[in-house]
Amino acid sequence: MTSAAEAPGPSLEQSIKDEARRLGFVLAGVTTPDPPPHASVFQDWLSHGRHGRMGYLAEDRSRLRRADPRHIMPECRSIIVLAAPYSNPKGADNEAENTENKHGRGRVAAYAWGQDYHDVIPERLRILAAFIEREVGQQVASRCYTDTAPILERDLAQRAGLGWIGKNTCLISPRLGSYLLLAEILLDLDLKPDSPVHADHCGTCTRCIDACPTGCILPNRTIDARQCISYLTIELKDSIPTELRPRMANWVFGCDICQMVCPWNRFAPTDGDKAFAPGSASTLPLLLQQLQLSDEAFRNQFRGTSIRRAKHAGFVRNLIVATGNEAGPEALPVLRAAAEHGGPLVQEHAAWAIHRITRRGEADE
Repeated sequence: MTSAAEAPGPSLEQSIKDEARRLGFVLAGVTTPDPPPHASVFQDWLSHGRHGRMGYLAEDRSRLRRADPRHIMPECRSIIVLAAPYSNPKGADNEAENTENKHGRGRVAAYAWGQDYHDVIPERLRILAAFIEREVGQQVASRCYTDTAPILERDLAQRAGLGWIGKNTCLISPRLGSYLLLAEILLDLDLKPDSPVHADHCGTCTRCIDACPTGCILPNRTIDARQCISYLTIELKDSIPTELRPRMANWVFGCDICQMVCPWNRFAPTDGDKAFAPGSASTLPLLLQQLQLSDEAFRNQFRGTSIRRAKHAGFVRNLIVATGNEAGPEALPVLRAAAEHGGPLVQEHAAWAIHRITRRGEADE
């Protein structure tokens, strides 16, 4: 009979997962560096031009690396896949019911409410990589990423047992929903892989597809980025197609609709990681107030947040579209000022918003 003193301790894999949990990762799994199962779907997506203006995705080197993680790190023997939670936007919706002038506000995707995850998560990954070296008692080659490398993250996460890829293209955990930020550590170390998630728990549900205002969600669990509100407000640096502007409602950075309607997100915690809780990037920014921010004021207010990715001109463009969709005649002076002092991109969208509000006012008379 084995005494308590002789009882074996946790495995290396379990010790790593325990440390990951201490660092704020609510999910952790291990997979191999074998080619992702949906690499061919990604290639087909590119061939149809559904990546829009994100040309970097179609570069030969990028394609090669996404098709095989060993092209990123040839000595890779295991991949740890992790997930950090962010706030459930439905909690903000409930608070918004009592917010004054809520109709004059824009909406920001929940992952961008607080600190930029590109600044927060890498440090945690480095701490975890150092922990692994201490556990094995030797140096271990590693590379850490969070949406910063040509990796099919959701494929790896599914194979590492974190969840399945839903019809809305998000990685969905049956315990925590989909408000998750993914990260990976590629290791020159043999670890026992976890069992992949094979079950499709979306079933016959099509709520995300039905709710998408631009119809960007495709039947094969991909999206046409050219029609996605997140792409239009973040990645697209040029003019937003006029036929899509009315469908954007008051989203000014990203979009959460396909996640908000997902039944699995009833399990998502209201509060996510404190680092991503609402900060200077408000959940419901005042449209007219934000429209009048100077470039310097924009940089100061949104320093350290994901919103800075839109750049000042792009964010103003988004605010103008939301204003055109949501505001009344009180917005016209601010829009005219933007049209007078802004660059060509701002001028074009301001002219559109002025026309839209004016026509709406005439129809109401």
